[in-house]
Amino acid sequence: MQIFLMILGFSTIPIILMLARMFGIYTCVNECESQVFTLFGKVIGTLNKPGLQFPISHFGLRAMLIPFFGKRYVVSTALRQHYLRSQMVNSEEGTPMGVGIWYEMQVADPVAYLFINANPDGSLQANVTSSTISTLSNLEMETMLEDRHSLSRTVRQAVSPLSEKWGYRLGSVYIRKVEFTDMQMVHNITEKVVKRLVQVTSAMKQDGENRVGLIKSETAFKVSQKMAEAAAARPEIVGQKLNEIAKKDPEVLDTVLEVMEIDKLLEAGASIDILPESSNLLLQVGGSRD
Repeated sequence: MQIFLMILGFSTIPIILMLARMFGIYTCVNECESQVFTLFGKVIGTLNKPGLQFPISHFGLRAMLIPFFGKRYVVSTALRQHYLRSQMVNSEEGTPMGVGIWYEMQVADPVAYLFINANPDGSLQANVTSSTISTLSNLEMETMLEDRHSLSRTVRQAVSPLSEKWGYRLGSVYIRKVEFTDMQMVHNITEKVVKRLVQVTSAMKQDGENRVGLIKSETAFKVSQKMAEAAAARPEIVGQKLNEIAKKDPEVLDTVLEVMEIDKLLEAGASIDILPESSNLLLQVGGSRD
């Protein structure tokens, strides 16, 4: 009998809890979630604290009438992200450009989100699109391609006031992609860039060759200058040394001069006639030879 009563008790607990929840005695609020309660078409309150909540403790006895004459709305307050692709804008030069814009959004006011605007998501998306087009249109192409951070802040400032009226809190807004939509224009620009790169490369190469040639000529000039200075200083140094040798030992000087003379003769390749000391014949020095 006791086992039967225990089984009956355990089986009736879920039914009791379901009936209690159906009649609004308690509710469970999840993380990043808000629950809005209405009675007779009017908002009586909002529960946004996660956990087990008892509406009767917040709204009084009228919470018992909500299941019959009211409604409970569950609104997600989690951070959401959205990306709009290829929003068409024209630059100042008349070039059609495709812009991709990424933005974050979060429900900050669940009541405004539910009842101010019938389609807040679509309205926010349209507002971001129109603000992007109005901000980027008729700008210089260079500005659109390089100043995306400042332009993203401008778009966010333009969108935030309306998004707050619709219950949203707008997070980061970033222009992620700016592209050309005309393929022929892309090919023309690519061709111009390639030609410009070739010109710049050739100019850099020529400038490098000119600098190398200048360095070589300056180095050769300095080397020749130093060699000329060394050649000019050599006779003076050799003369000083020979004078010192002459003062100390004249015989050594004579020997050195003879060696230098013989060395010069050998370098010149001149013919030499040697006369024996005991010869009585008269020879013509430097005569022709057979």
